[in-house]
Formats: sequence, structure tokens, C-alpha cells
Amino acid sequence: MSSYKYVSNLWNDAEAAKLDPVARLVYRSNKLGADQRITNTGGGNTSSKIMEKDPLTGRETSVLWVKGSGGDLRTSSRENFSSLYQDKLMGLQASYAARTDKGLKSQAEDDMVGMYNHTTFNLNPRASSIDTPLHSFLPGKHVDHMHPNAIISIAASKNCAALTQQIFAGKMAYVKWMRPGFELGLAMQDISKQQPDIRAIMMGQHGFISWADDDKACYELTLAMIEQAGAFIEAKFQAKGGDAKAFGGALFQTLDVEKRQATFAAILPWLRGQVSQEKRFIGTIQDDEKILRFVNSKDAPRLAELGTSCPDHFLRTKIKPLYVNWNPQTEDVVSLKTKLTAALTQYRKDYAAYYAACKRPNSPAMRDPNPTVVLIPGLGMIAWGKDKSESRVTAEFYNCAVEVMRGAEAIDEYIALPQQEAFDIEYWLLEEAKLKRMPAEKELARQVIIVVGAGSGIGKETAHRLVKEGAHIVCVDKNVEAAQATAKEITDKLGSGIGVAGTGLSNCGPAIGLSGDIMDRSSIRKMLDQVALAYGGFDSICVTAGIFVSPDTTGHIPDDKWALTFALNVTGSYLVADEAFKTWKEQGLRGNLVLTTSANAAVAKKGSVAYDTSKAAANHLVREMAMELSPLIRVNGVAPATVVQGSAMFPRDRVIASLAKYNIPYTDDEATDSLTTKLSRFYADRTLTKNPITPADQAEAYFLLVTNRLSKTTGQVITVDGGLHEAFLR
Repeated sequence: MSSYKYVSNLWNDAEAAKLDPVARLVYRSNKLGADQRITNTGGGNTSSKIMEKDPLTGRETSVLWVKGSGGDLRTSSRENFSSLYQDKLMGLQASYAARTDKGLKSQAEDDMVGMYNHTTFNLNPRASSIDTPLHSFLPGKHVDHMHPNAIISIAASKNCAALTQQIFAGKMAYVKWMRPGFELGLAMQDISKQQPDIRAIMMGQHGFISWADDDKACYELTLAMIEQAGAFIEAKFQAKGGDAKAFGGALFQTLDVEKRQATFAAILPWLRGQVSQEKRFIGTIQDDEKILRFVNSKDAPRLAELGTSCPDHFLRTKIKPLYVNWNPQTEDVVSLKTKLTAALTQYRKDYAAYYAACKRPNSPAMRDPNPTVVLIPGLGMIAWGKDKSESRVTAEFYNCAVEVMRGAEAIDEYIALPQQEAFDIEYWLLEEAKLKRMPAEKELARQVIIVVGAGSGIGKETAHRLVKEGAHIVCVDKNVEAAQATAKEITDKLGSGIGVAGTGLSNCGPAIGLSGDIMDRSSIRKMLDQVALAYGGFDSICVTAGIFVSPDTTGHIPDDKWALTFALNVTGSYLVADEAFKTWKEQGLRGNLVLTTSANAAVAKKGSVAYDTSKAAANHLVREMAMELSPLIRVNGVAPATVVQGSAMFPRDRVIASLAKYNIPYTDDEATDSLTTKLSRFYADRTLTKNPITPADQAEAYFLLVTNRLSKTTGQVITVDGGLHEAFLR
């Protein structure tokens, strides 16, 4: 097929010709993974049987290179593929048969996964996928196993076997649902022997697999099968009335964008608190046309209750989503929260009943019973995950599930995977063992922290410090370009995450840059609502923004500059605390507020009366807010001494003024860095530690106060001044 409508042919002969056999496998995998209509994030696998020189015997031997456990086809490299002796893999069939003859079929499946280690070629450390037998036992040298929405729509149809025959005219075989593993590999081997002309197999309620002896031919066969399925489904869909009749037609209308965002902002922190009773979650909103078409439809309640079909889908989305029967045209936010409360209670009961009905004697303990997908008519979908990347993948997978249901309903009747089969995958002991092997979460994982003043100086340094420990960072600055620049530095370093992006503000990664003026309550509220739309809520706030106004040539501080100093250094922090507490109370999760005061709060100095008295007020504001926001929020402060290097509060003219004030020699044409170093050295020599104080020193204090290391500390101010004895408590 020379042209495609439902997939993209990305193969380039010139590019592929330059590559060795393993590199060509990686190339084919990346091209398949780049098109999400072919397979979802982290889903599917590919393989090639390649002749290699055995490092032990020096003889040529057939080696199966297959995408290993974990990883994503779109981004996979050679390191993501395991390499196994093909003859040893085939030899495992006898071992499996011996185990199953004793009636130990389920145990045999698990045992075989461990046996793959004994077939490893050239000490390759990559763990093998449970799908390895599918690739080894099929006759083709190159094999693609994909999860396209179009194919799964057929696989998840009530009459899948008949539809497969009808659509592909005998060119694709069918195998009923089996859990991925050895038994499925053997079933596919039998099919390929019985039907030697077949080059593809429909896997009931799962996906499909195709193979060829040429890698480009395998790639093109995969595309052709998906294209054929897509064309068939679309023709049936249009014949049934198209989008207007999808899922039985619309029952509810979508709220306009402004009302939708306002409603999301009103419920998200509260909802985050409800679903985070065991562990905190990060949210992603999806409210594009396709998901709204589904949640607004007549059939959405029925289909949502059925749950998903493909194992890759429900491992992320759980056995089913939570659908809320709320009328956006006649009911308000209060009603929505009431219905969500009841629906969440019922969902947890349903999940516990599902676990009780399906658990095995050796099943792991029941996992978090809260939903990871919430569907609301008129609004869209909210997906939850341990971080932004996982919530985006969860959203992607339920989008895939919706497209599967759309296709299956157009051509037949959608059916879900039986609950026991779903449970056996969700609570598979090998999956549990993999979860336990994962590294411990970082100290600030699952946390959303707002850093006000993140565009420069201490705020920028704090943002970078906190994200290292797993926090999601909201960079806020009155200069939005500076805030966005800091956020970009973070995402450039860490990546924007995997999975489809959310919509609007939810289209973000581990950091986002927002505008915020802390002297304006409405600006603060707008910013906090934007954080809710981006991540679902927030946990802590660090206010690092501040101002120092130099007196005029007579040593006088004009009234407007005095007012500005107090407005930013004191009132601004109060407004942030007051507005944030409204959201924190809704969310109901413990958090932290860290304000910035100064060592100057305790030391009177000539020429800085407005700054010093404002910081003295900020010191007491810390104590007052600790009282007001307790017990939910801990409030503490950081009191820096003079941070010159990297601080936005020390532009060149202030540095020169300070050098002149202290009679430190300098020249007018001297480089700014040189001037800054001189002043920094002067201030350092006044301290007990004799070392210049940097933004990084301050960032460490903010980090300490937003962790649980000082979980019983509130109403306190940590001084980071290098040891200014003048500021000692007295």
C-alpha cells in the first residue's frame, strides 16, 4: 500500500541502509512507536532474529533481539532490547511441557520468565519481556506486536473471530484471549504451523502480531493491517451517523471554555484531596473534542462501567473509571462535589468487592482503591498518577480505551476483559515483584511546590534545588518571561515527560512558569487556579520575592517607596498565605508555607530603615500565620543575610553604591562580576564563617522546610547569614 490514512509510513530506505541489523530493529521500533495510532506509550514490542558470533564457541548462532521489559518503542535504544539464544528459547518448550503435565500451568508461566535469564546471549543485562515466547516461537525473522486502537476495537468486539475473518479475508488468524506468556506463544506457534500462509494473528481483547522475513516488509505489513482495520471501522462509523451518533449521541452539552476552567479550578484541589487519602496524586485534565464527545454521550455510563479491554490500558486506568452522572446544564459545583463524594465512596466499595471476589491465596494486598480516571459530563476527564508523566500516560490510555469503544460499538458490540482475567494481570506476582524492585521515590515526590520569585536569584536556585528531589515546580514571577525561562531550564534538563499532553494549562511537564503579582490578590487567585488546572492542586509555597529600596541622596525614603517595601515584603506574603489557605482547606492535605525574612530584621542599620522594619514585620508574620494556618499548614521563614552573587536585589548600581558606602576601592569601568565579588567578599569577612553566602545556601534552607525532616517545626525562622553575631537572638 503506497499511501495511508490511518497510520503514517515513516520508513526511509536511505536511513535504514546505513544501519547494522540491531540498529535496524531499533529504527523500526522507533518509527512504529512514533505513531500513537499504532501503539500506546510503553506498549507493544518488536524483535529480530539475527545471526551473531557466539562469544563462547565462535560459531554463528541465531539470536533473538526483542524489546525488553519496560521502555517505550518511540524512544528505545539498543540498551532497551534483550538478546537471547533462539535455540535455547525453543528448548524451554520441553521444560514448560514437563511442568504443565504436573498440573502447574500458572506456576509454569511464572517459572518460564525466570528461565529466560538462562538463555541470555553475551551477558545482556536487559530483563526479558513476558512476550518473549510470542516472538521466539513464530517463524518470521522479524516480528511486530502492536496495540493499535483500530485493531483492539476488533479484538474487543463480541464477535471478534468472525470480524477478523470478514475484514482480513483469511489473511489474519485469530487466537482467543490468553494472558501474555508461554501458553500464548505456543498457541501462536500452532496457528502458524496449521496455516503456513498466515503472517498475522488477531489476539482476542489484546492487540495483534505480524511477522515477515524482511524487516521493512514486516513494518509495511503491520501498517497495512492497521490501515485495513481503520478503513473498515470508519466506513461502519459513518454509515451509523458519524460523530453525531457516536456512543448513542449526546445527552449533555459541553460547558464553554471559561465556565469549564472555572469549574475545574473549583473542584480539582478538593478532588485531589479525596483521591490522595493513601498517596498523593498529580492530575492531568483532558477536555478536547473526542473525550467530551464520550463523557457527554448517552452510552458513556454503560461503557465506562464495563471498563477497559486491553491489559495495557487497565494497568494504568484500573479496572474501570469513575463516571459522575452530573448535568452541567442544570446542576452547580456544590451538586458536583456531592455527587463526586457519593461516587467515590461507591467506587472504593466496588474496588474492594472486585478484589475480594477475584483474589488468589497468594495475591498481594489490595492496592489503593481510589480511581485514576474521573469522567464528568460537560467538563471532560481528569487522570491521576504519581507524577505528571504518569497522569499524562493514564490520560493517553483512557483516550485509547475510548477510541477502542468507539470502533467496537460501530462494528459490533464492545466487551471488556473478564474481571478475573483483569485481576490476574493487575495482581500478577511478577508485576508485584517488579514494583518492589523499583527505586524508592524521591523525598519530594508527588509534591507540587510553588516558588514565588523563581525568575532569578534565591527563587530560581530554590526551584532547581527542589525539583532534584522529585517535586513538581510552579515557577512564579511578576516577570512571566523570567518564570518561564526557569521552568524551561528545568524541563530541558528533565524532559517534559511521556504520554500525551493534557489540554490547556495541563499541557505541562515537571515545571511550569506563571505570572503572579503578590501585591494583587486577584493575581494570586488567578495563579493558584492555574496551578490547579496544571497539576490538580499544590502542597507547599516558598515566597522568595522581595524588594530593597535605596534611600535618596539625602538618606530619605520617599513615602511611596516605603509603602512599596511593606506591600511586597509583608502584605504580599500575607495575601499569598490568605488566598492559598482557601485552597489548602479545600484540598485537606498537609502542606508548608515558607516566607523570606532577613537577618536585617534583627539588626538595625543606617540607610535601610524601610527594608529592615519590613523584614522585622515579616518575622512576626511567620509566627502569626503559623497560628492562623495550623494544624494543616506549617509556616516557617528563611532569613538570609546579604546575598550578592546571583541576586536580583543587587543590580550594578546598588553594588557600586554599597562599595562607595564602605569605602571599598573600585573603578567605574570595572566588570560587574568583579564589583560583585568585592562586595560579596566584604560581607563574608564580617561573618563568623568567612564565606560568601550564595543563593544555593538559601535554597538548602527552603528545601529543609518543605520536607518532613522538621515536621514538628512551625513558626520558626532559620537564619542563613554565615554567622552574623549582631543578629544573634537577644
